Amino acid sequence: MVPAMHELSLLCPEDSVEQLCDALEALSALSVSVEDADALTQDEQAIFGEPGMPAPRQAWVRSRVLALFADEALANEASSVLAEQDFFAGCQILGCAVVDDQDWVRLTQSQFTPVEVTPTFWIVPTWHEVPAAAQTVIRLDPGLAFGTGTHPTTRMCLRWMATRQQAGETLGRVLDYGCGSGILAIGAGKHGAVDIDAVDIDPSAIEATLLNAQANAVKLHAGMAEQAVGLYQTVLANILATPLKVLAPLLCSHVAPGGSLVLAGILERQAEELTLAYAPYCRLAVTDSEDGWILMTASL
Repeated sequence: MVPAMHELSLLCPEDSVEQLCDALEALSALSVSVEDADALTQDEQAIFGEPGMPAPRQAWVRSRVLALFADEALANEASSVLAEQDFFAGCQILGCAVVDDQDWVRLTQSQFTPVEVTPTFWIVPTWHEVPAAAQTVIRLDPGLAFGTGTHPTTRMCLRWMATRQQAGETLGRVLDYGCGSGILAIGAGKHGAVDIDAVDIDPSAIEATLLNAQANAVKLHAGMAEQAVGLYQTVLANILATPLKVLAPLLCSHVAPGGSLVLAGILERQAEELTLAYAPYCRLAVTDSEDGWILMTASL
Protein backbone atom coordinates (compact mmCIF):
# COMPACT_ATOMS: atom_id res chain seq x y z
CA MET A 1 0.00 0.00 0.00
CA VAL A 2 1.34 3.42 -0.99
CA PRO A 3 1.67 5.79 2.04
CA ALA A 4 -0.70 8.78 2.19
CA MET A 5 0.88 11.93 0.78
CA HIS A 6 0.73 15.17 2.74
CA GLU A 7 0.63 18.70 1.37
CA LEU A 8 2.24 21.52 3.32
CA SER A 9 0.72 24.93 2.63
CA LEU A 10 2.66 28.14 3.31
CA LEU A 11 2.07 31.86 2.85
CA CYS A 12 5.08 33.73 1.54
CA PRO A 13 5.96 37.27 0.37
CA GLU A 14 7.16 37.60 -3.21
CA ASP A 15 10.84 38.17 -2.41
CA SER A 16 11.08 34.95 -0.36
CA VAL A 17 9.41 32.56 -2.78
CA GLU A 18 12.53 31.36 -4.60
CA GLN A 19 14.50 30.63 -1.43
CA LEU A 20 11.52 28.91 0.18
CA CYS A 21 10.95 26.69 -2.85
CA ASP A 22 14.65 25.75 -2.97
CA ALA A 23 14.62 24.90 0.74
CA LEU A 24 11.47 22.77 0.40
CA GLU A 25 13.10 20.81 -2.40
CA ALA A 26 16.17 20.30 -0.22
CA LEU A 27 13.87 19.05 2.56
CA SER A 28 12.54 16.18 0.40
CA ALA A 29 9.44 17.78 -1.10
CA LEU A 30 8.33 15.62 -4.04
CA SER A 31 6.91 18.68 -5.78
CA VAL A 32 6.54 22.41 -5.07
CA SER A 33 4.04 24.78 -6.66
CA VAL A 34 3.23 28.47 -6.23
CA GLU A 35 -0.12 30.20 -6.63
CA ASP A 36 -1.71 33.56 -5.90
CA ALA A 37 -2.81 33.66 -2.26
CA ASP A 38 -5.41 36.27 -3.27
CA ALA A 39 -6.85 34.30 -6.18
CA LEU A 40 -10.59 34.78 -6.74
CA THR A 41 -10.59 37.97 -4.65
CA GLN A 42 -10.46 41.63 -5.65
CA ASP A 43 -6.70 41.56 -4.93
CA GLU A 44 -5.97 38.79 -7.44
CA GLN A 45 -2.98 39.62 -9.67
CA ALA A 46 -2.05 38.58 -13.20
CA ILE A 47 1.70 38.10 -13.47
CA PHE A 48 2.17 35.99 -16.59
CA GLY A 49 2.43 38.73 -19.18
CA GLU A 50 -1.14 38.98 -20.41
CA PRO A 51 -1.68 41.58 -23.16
CA GLY A 52 -1.23 45.08 -21.83
CA MET A 53 0.31 43.86 -18.58
CA PRO A 54 3.89 44.51 -17.34
CA ALA A 55 6.58 41.87 -17.88
CA PRO A 56 6.00 38.66 -15.91
CA ARG A 57 7.29 38.37 -12.36
CA GLN A 58 8.40 35.21 -10.57
CA ALA A 59 5.65 35.20 -7.93
CA TRP A 60 2.78 37.13 -6.40
CA VAL A 61 3.02 39.79 -3.68
CA ARG A 62 1.29 37.23 -1.43
CA SER A 63 2.10 33.76 -2.70
CA ARG A 64 0.79 30.44 -1.48
CA VAL A 65 3.46 27.74 -1.72
CA LEU A 66 2.29 24.13 -1.79
CA ALA A 67 4.79 21.33 -1.13
CA LEU A 68 3.97 17.63 -1.47
CA PHE A 69 5.66 15.21 0.93
CA ALA A 70 5.74 11.43 1.06
CA ASP A 71 4.36 11.35 4.59
CA GLU A 72 3.27 13.54 7.50
CA ALA A 73 6.55 13.17 9.41
CA LEU A 74 8.57 14.67 6.54
CA ALA A 75 6.10 17.56 6.19
CA ASN A 76 6.28 18.29 9.93
CA GLU A 77 10.07 18.09 9.90
CA ALA A 78 10.21 20.55 7.00
CA SER A 79 7.96 22.94 8.94
CA SER A 80 10.27 22.82 11.96
CA VAL A 81 13.46 23.33 9.96
CA LEU A 82 12.02 26.19 7.89
CA ALA A 83 10.80 28.04 10.97
CA GLU A 84 14.41 28.35 12.15
CA GLN A 85 15.73 29.87 8.92
CA ASP A 86 16.41 33.59 8.59
CA PHE A 87 14.69 33.78 5.21
CA PHE A 88 11.46 32.44 6.73
CA ALA A 89 10.77 35.79 8.39
CA GLY A 90 7.52 37.08 6.91
CA CYS A 91 6.43 33.59 5.88
CA GLN A 92 3.68 31.59 7.54
CA ILE A 93 2.75 27.90 7.72
CA LEU A 94 -0.94 27.61 6.87
CA GLY A 95 -1.33 23.91 7.54
CA CYS A 96 -0.68 20.36 6.47
CA ALA A 97 -3.32 18.09 4.93
CA VAL A 98 -3.63 14.56 3.61
CA VAL A 99 -3.88 14.51 -0.18
CA ASP A 100 -6.55 12.41 -1.88
CA ASP A 101 -5.38 9.01 -3.10
CA GLN A 102 -3.87 8.88 -6.57
CA ASP A 103 -1.47 6.62 -8.40
CA TRP A 104 1.48 8.17 -6.60
CA VAL A 105 3.94 5.53 -7.74
CA ARG A 106 3.26 6.32 -11.39
CA LEU A 107 3.25 10.08 -10.70
CA THR A 108 6.54 9.98 -8.82
CA GLN A 109 8.21 7.84 -11.46
CA SER A 110 7.21 10.29 -14.17
CA GLN A 111 8.91 13.12 -12.25
CA PHE A 112 12.27 11.42 -11.65
CA THR A 113 14.66 10.62 -14.50
CA PRO A 114 18.40 9.80 -14.57
CA VAL A 115 20.54 12.60 -13.11
CA GLU A 116 23.96 13.43 -14.52
CA VAL A 117 26.58 14.24 -11.89
CA THR A 118 29.48 14.15 -14.36
CA PRO A 119 29.39 12.87 -17.96
CA THR A 120 30.33 9.38 -16.67
CA PHE A 121 28.68 9.42 -13.22
CA TRP A 122 24.88 9.15 -12.99
CA ILE A 123 22.09 8.56 -10.44
CA VAL A 124 19.49 6.33 -12.08
CA PRO A 125 16.07 5.27 -10.70
CA THR A 126 15.47 1.54 -10.92
CA TRP A 127 12.71 1.94 -13.50
CA HIS A 128 15.09 3.61 -15.98
CA GLU A 129 17.81 2.09 -18.13
CA VAL A 130 21.37 3.20 -17.39
CA PRO A 131 22.58 5.86 -19.87
CA ALA A 132 25.19 4.58 -22.30
CA ALA A 133 27.75 7.16 -21.12
CA ALA A 134 27.49 6.10 -17.47
CA GLN A 135 30.56 4.35 -16.06
CA THR A 136 29.69 4.87 -12.39
CA VAL A 137 26.06 4.49 -11.37
CA ILE A 138 24.05 4.88 -8.18
CA ARG A 139 20.66 3.18 -8.38
CA LEU A 140 18.29 5.19 -6.21
CA ASP A 141 14.55 5.72 -6.12
CA PRO A 142 12.72 8.63 -4.45
CA GLY A 143 11.83 7.59 -0.92
CA LEU A 144 11.18 8.81 2.60
CA ALA A 145 14.62 10.35 3.17
CA PHE A 146 16.31 13.37 1.63
CA GLY A 147 18.79 12.88 -1.19
CA THR A 148 17.88 11.57 -4.63
CA GLY A 149 20.49 13.47 -6.60
CA THR A 150 18.02 15.91 -8.10
CA HIS A 151 19.07 18.83 -5.88
CA PRO A 152 22.21 20.89 -6.64
CA THR A 153 23.58 20.39 -3.13
CA THR A 154 23.67 16.62 -3.57
CA ARG A 155 25.14 16.81 -7.06
CA MET A 156 27.92 19.14 -5.92
CA CYS A 157 28.97 16.78 -3.11
CA LEU A 158 28.99 13.81 -5.48
CA ARG A 159 30.84 15.82 -8.11
CA TRP A 160 33.48 16.74 -5.52
CA MET A 161 34.08 13.06 -4.81
CA ALA A 162 34.27 12.15 -8.48
CA THR A 163 36.75 14.96 -9.12
CA ARG A 164 38.95 13.80 -6.24
CA GLN A 165 39.10 10.30 -7.67
CA GLN A 166 39.88 11.60 -11.13
CA ALA A 167 42.80 13.55 -9.62
CA GLY A 168 44.15 10.32 -8.13
CA GLU A 169 43.28 11.26 -4.54
CA THR A 170 41.61 8.93 -2.03
CA LEU A 171 38.66 9.65 0.24
CA GLY A 172 40.00 7.48 3.06
CA ARG A 173 37.70 6.86 6.00
CA VAL A 174 34.44 8.73 5.33
CA LEU A 175 31.71 10.21 7.54
CA ASP A 176 28.37 11.17 5.98
CA TYR A 177 26.76 13.30 8.71
CA GLY A 178 23.01 13.67 8.15
CA CYS A 179 22.95 10.83 5.63
CA GLY A 180 19.27 10.98 4.59
CA SER A 181 18.95 8.41 1.82
CA GLY A 182 22.63 7.52 2.12
CA ILE A 183 23.42 8.82 -1.34
CA LEU A 184 26.67 10.57 -0.34
CA ALA A 185 27.92 7.56 1.61
CA ILE A 186 27.07 5.34 -1.36
CA GLY A 187 28.80 7.80 -3.67
CA ALA A 188 31.89 7.56 -1.47
CA GLY A 189 31.78 3.78 -1.76
CA LYS A 190 31.51 4.05 -5.52
CA HIS A 191 34.64 6.21 -5.50
CA GLY A 192 36.94 3.97 -3.53
CA ALA A 193 36.11 4.55 0.15
CA VAL A 194 36.06 1.29 2.12
CA ASP A 195 35.42 2.48 5.70
CA ILE A 196 32.22 4.53 5.64
CA ASP A 197 30.02 5.72 8.52
CA ALA A 198 26.61 7.19 7.66
CA VAL A 199 24.75 8.81 10.56
CA ASP A 200 21.51 10.72 11.05
CA ILE A 201 19.07 11.79 13.77
CA ASP A 202 16.15 10.12 11.95
CA PRO A 203 15.78 6.31 12.23
CA SER A 204 13.96 6.21 8.88
CA ALA A 205 17.03 7.76 7.23
CA ILE A 206 19.23 5.04 8.70
CA GLU A 207 16.87 2.37 7.40
CA ALA A 208 16.78 3.98 3.95
CA THR A 209 20.57 4.25 3.89
CA LEU A 210 21.05 0.56 4.69
CA LEU A 211 18.55 -0.52 2.04
CA ASN A 212 20.01 1.77 -0.62
CA ALA A 213 23.57 0.72 0.20
CA GLN A 214 22.61 -2.93 -0.14
CA ALA A 215 20.93 -2.25 -3.49
CA ASN A 216 24.15 -0.61 -4.70
CA ALA A 217 26.51 -3.27 -3.30
CA VAL A 218 28.21 -0.71 -1.04
CA LYS A 219 29.34 -1.74 2.44
CA LEU A 220 28.92 0.89 5.15
CA HIS A 221 27.98 1.38 8.78
CA ALA A 222 24.77 3.31 9.46
CA GLY A 223 23.52 4.55 12.81
CA MET A 224 22.39 7.47 14.93
CA ALA A 225 24.44 10.67 14.87
CA GLU A 226 26.16 10.01 18.20
CA GLN A 227 27.66 6.83 16.74
CA ALA A 228 30.15 8.83 14.66
CA VAL A 229 33.43 8.07 16.40
CA GLY A 230 37.02 9.08 15.82
CA LEU A 231 38.70 10.80 12.91
CA TYR A 232 37.85 10.65 9.22
CA GLN A 233 39.79 11.61 6.13
CA THR A 234 36.57 12.94 4.58
CA VAL A 235 33.61 14.45 6.46
CA LEU A 236 30.50 15.24 4.40
CA ALA A 237 27.47 17.20 5.67
CA ASN A 238 24.69 18.17 3.28
CA ILE A 239 22.10 19.85 5.47
CA LEU A 240 21.16 23.54 5.86
CA ALA A 241 23.14 26.59 6.96
CA THR A 242 21.68 26.98 10.46
CA PRO A 243 22.42 23.43 11.68
CA LEU A 244 25.79 23.53 9.90
CA LYS A 245 26.77 26.56 11.97
CA VAL A 246 25.74 24.85 15.20
CA LEU A 247 27.62 21.70 14.23
CA ALA A 248 30.89 23.47 13.37
CA PRO A 249 32.93 22.29 16.38
CA LEU A 250 31.55 18.75 16.19
CA LEU A 251 32.13 18.27 12.47
CA CYS A 252 35.62 19.74 12.57
CA SER A 253 36.54 17.52 15.52
CA HIS A 254 35.96 14.48 13.32
CA VAL A 255 38.29 15.59 10.48
CA ALA A 256 41.71 13.93 10.59
CA PRO A 257 44.83 16.07 10.10
CA GLY A 258 45.17 16.65 6.37
CA GLY A 259 41.57 15.56 5.86
CA SER A 260 38.72 17.29 4.04
CA LEU A 261 35.50 18.87 5.29
CA VAL A 262 32.73 19.15 2.67
CA LEU A 263 29.61 21.21 3.47
CA ALA A 264 26.47 21.72 1.39
CA GLY A 265 22.92 23.01 1.82
CA ILE A 266 24.25 26.57 1.78
CA LEU A 267 22.88 29.47 -0.26
CA GLU A 268 25.35 31.83 -1.96
CA ARG A 269 24.38 34.68 0.36
CA GLN A 270 25.20 32.52 3.40
CA ALA A 271 28.87 32.00 2.50
CA GLU A 272 30.19 34.70 4.82
CA GLU A 273 28.25 33.55 7.88
CA LEU A 274 29.44 29.97 7.39
CA THR A 275 33.01 31.16 6.93
CA LEU A 276 32.83 33.07 10.22
CA ALA A 277 31.19 30.18 12.08
CA TYR A 278 33.99 27.80 11.04
CA ALA A 279 36.86 30.30 11.31
CA PRO A 280 37.97 29.10 14.79
CA TYR A 281 38.43 25.60 13.40
CA CYS A 282 39.28 25.79 9.70
CA ARG A 283 39.33 28.00 6.63
CA LEU A 284 36.26 27.35 4.48
CA ALA A 285 36.23 28.22 0.79
CA VAL A 286 33.56 28.05 -1.90
CA THR A 287 34.63 25.35 -4.36
CA ASP A 288 31.48 24.83 -6.44
CA SER A 289 28.15 26.53 -7.12
CA GLU A 290 24.92 25.68 -8.88
CA ASP A 291 21.54 27.41 -9.10
CA GLY A 292 22.20 29.72 -6.16
CA TRP A 293 23.62 26.99 -3.91
CA ILE A 294 27.30 26.60 -3.01
CA LEU A 295 29.68 23.88 -1.88
CA MET A 296 32.14 24.90 0.83
CA THR A 297 35.21 22.83 1.66
CA ALA A 298 38.26 23.01 3.90
CA SER A 299 41.44 21.04 4.46
CA LEU A 300 42.36 20.64 8.11
